[in-house]
Amino acid sequence: MKRIFLVGYMCAGKTTIGTALAQKLGWKFIDLDQYIEQEQGKSVSAIFADKGEAYFRQLEQKALRDMFAKEHVIIATGGGTPCQGDNMSVMNQNGTTVFLNPSIDELVARLEIGKHTRPLLKDKTNTEMRHFIEQMITQRLPYYSRAHYTCSGDLTTGASEILTLLPTT
Repeated sequence: MKRIFLVGYMCAGKTTIGTALAQKLGWKFIDLDQYIEQEQGKSVSAIFADKGEAYFRQLEQKALRDMFAKEHVIIATGGGTPCQGDNMSVMNQNGTTVFLNPSIDELVARLEIGKHTRPLLKDKTNTEMRHFIEQMITQRLPYYSRAHYTCSGDLTTGASEILTLLPTT
């Protein structure tokens, strides 16, 4: 095991759990979106606004492949990363994948706090947001469920939960 990819919907806990897991393992943590932002010198939102989603997805695919050269890293992917092209397959081939799967209620609660920073959610009521999240999870579940392991996405116990799932070799 050289690298662990965390997949799941936005606010599933990828960054929080990934950081804790990296500390427990003594590995490095990389957030794929932050990596892209550093490489491009602008935010993901700005990249979307300036060049569109298709361009961002090309950057994302390149950044993902950059990760294959790194070892002893925990990589938090963007919520849509596994759903693009063959990304889920190549993550499975080049590392261990873990799907963080909190309940819809938990996702709604987490996203409500910072929805004003999320372009897809900022103008939605709680009811509209819940419906949107349910739709997106339904669309993305076939990709997320291809991960090697599934974890609850609990922010306080998620890293320990993942450690119990992983082989000890």
